[in-house]
Amino acid sequence: MTFNDDARINPNKVSRRGRNTGIAVGGGGSLLVIGLIIASQLLGVDLTGLVGGGTTGGQEQQGQPLSECTTAEAANSSIDCRIAGAADSLDTYWEGQVEGYRTTNVVLFTGQVSTGCGGATSASGPFYCPPDETIYVDTAFYDDLRSRFGSTGGPLAEMYVIAHEWGHHIQNSTGIMDGIDRQATGPSSDSVRLELQADCFAGAWVGAASTIKNDDGVLFLDTVTEAQIADALSAASAVGDDRIQESTQGQVTPETWTHGSSEKRQQWFMIGLDGGPSACNTFEVAAP
Repeated sequence: MTFNDDARINPNKVSRRGRNTGIAVGGGGSLLVIGLIIASQLLGVDLTGLVGGGTTGGQEQQGQPLSECTTAEAANSSIDCRIAGAADSLDTYWEGQVEGYRTTNVVLFTGQVSTGCGGATSASGPFYCPPDETIYVDTAFYDDLRSRFGSTGGPLAEMYVIAHEWGHHIQNSTGIMDGIDRQATGPSSDSVRLELQADCFAGAWVGAASTIKNDDGVLFLDTVTEAQIADALSAASAVGDDRIQESTQGQVTPETWTHGSSEKRQQWFMIGLDGGPSACNTFEVAAP
């Protein structure tokens, strides 16, 4: 999708963060956090919430605002600004969908970052941290999505990643995450249902995106095209459990799945796109 030429963007939901020292990981708990982040990478809900919060050593810099990301031109030409534009649109969309909605924020980092879930590195991929209710993204992941995982890429594929993680925030803030077994694995596990629902929520936003207006009453985005939807579906397929397992270990082991197959990730994205968030009942079907 491309941003409407006349759209003004509020970039306040997104900041850049860096570090001026290396991560000083202290104790087995922090190591477990790192391991869980890596294990739950690739657009997945951050499982580090299961072991509680924590911080890493070193001095964390304050987030730097994206003050240059206020125009559609900037959002259409810069990944950072595109994320800022997507965040503004997503925030507006979900505020109208969820009673008592509370927002989230996106932190862009390079290399490594400390979070409410512990220390993370670029190897984590994009993730949502439930304890601090924040999305973390190293945008170098988008290169990996194309070069390592075979996605076609494109602006909507990049925004799909943010929309998926925003979906995890909706799950956390509305209580959907409460009481489910996030350690279970397999095609019908709670872990997979959670991921597929986040894909569905991402699709719901895409389906409505060309109707969402900014604070000035101007549409954020132009109408989505079939080619752009194909890019988003390519990204969803690229991070399916079966496809990753086939490429990394040469065989598929469904009993270990935590995110869902490529086919199911695409399917639930389209269910959300066509039916909106009310259609995203992955926990209410016998087999998602």
